[in-house]
Amino acid sequence: MNQPRHEFTTLDSTAAYSGAILALRLDQVAMPNGRQAEREVVEHHGAVGILAVDDQDRVAMIEQYRHPIGRRLWELPAGLLDAPGEQPVLAAQRELAEETGLAAGTWSVLVDVLASPGFTDEAVRIFLAQGLTQVDRPEAHDEEADIELSFVPMDEAVRRALAGEIVNASAVAGVLAFAAARAAGTELRPADAPWPDLPTAFEKRKSSRK
Repeated sequence: MNQPRHEFTTLDSTAAYSGAILALRLDQVAMPNGRQAEREVVEHHGAVGILAVDDQDRVAMIEQYRHPIGRRLWELPAGLLDAPGEQPVLAAQRELAEETGLAAGTWSVLVDVLASPGFTDEAVRIFLAQGLTQVDRPEAHDEEADIELSFVPMDEAVRRALAGEIVNASAVAGVLAFAAARAAGTELRPADAPWPDLPTAFEKRKSSRK
């Protein structure tokens, strides 16, 4: 008979830092064999990304400056779930319009990604958006004012991801997931599908400070 798996219980937790978009939490965790270890956890908002595909089988990609990396990256339109109570698909629709001036008639969940679960609870839901139309794009600010939009043929986007020319994790996951789903004929989840890994700790922390 198999022995029950160890329960990784949090024995103590303290906030070392809490800022505008993330918090750093120090947890004392019960390990197997009676050990106790400290784990650093970055709490973050959830995020959405959008793989928007037009009727010519091209994906809408943006080139945006990312300060931690120190250069521009080709990415999917994306944004944080930092408006309390906003549904992920509504956030995705808003971000697509703000960053590309596009709207979509059909939405589905393409893939869910945990950004780096070894140290952060950040999770990204990537939507597939089809049936694209042009809409007014709001005035952009800061890094978004420098965004360049390009429509990349899907086969070329796959090639760029595998060649290391597209390295943003959400973009790589979205492009390759779409290619795999299409090749296999996989039915995608509806746009309002449950998202059990949507992070909530940072939002609760922010609310408790108000």
